[in-house]
Amino acid sequence: MKIIKKVLIKQIITEKSKEKLKANFHDHKMRLEQECQQLLFEQRKLQNKAGISKPEVNERFQQEINNRKEKIKLADFKMEQLDMLELGSEITEKEVEALVEVSEGSHWEEVMGERAIVIKDGIVIRIDE
Repeated sequence: MKIIKKVLIKQIITEKSKEKLKANFHDHKMRLEQECQQLLFEQRKLQNKAGISKPEVNERFQQEINNRKEKIKLADFKMEQLDMLELGSEITEKEVEALVEVSEGSHWEEVMGERAIVIKDGIVIRIDE
C-alpha cells in the first residue's frame, strides 16, 4: 500500500541562491506596491460614480491596501533575515507530498519519520530519510 507523506525541501544558502531569493522577494514587493497603486486608482474611479457609498468603498479598498502593505512589510523582513544568513546555512523552502510504500512488517517510525530533500543551487545533494 502507498500513503502520501509530507517531505521538506531544504535549500543550502550560497551566494547564488541568496541573490536569487533576494530578487524573488524584491519582485514580490514590487508587484504588491503596483497592486496598491492600482487599488488606489480603482478606488478613485468608483468614488466618482453616482449611487455608490463612498465610506463603504473607502473601507473595502483600504482593507485590501492594508493587506498588501502587511505583505510588503513581511517581504522587507524576509530580505533583512536573508542578509543575516550565513553561507552554508540550511533553510526550509517548502513542503511537497511524496508517495511512501507501506507493507506488512514495515517499521512505522521509519515510514513516518521526517524526510527532507536538500538542494544546493538547484541540484539535489542529499535525501535525508
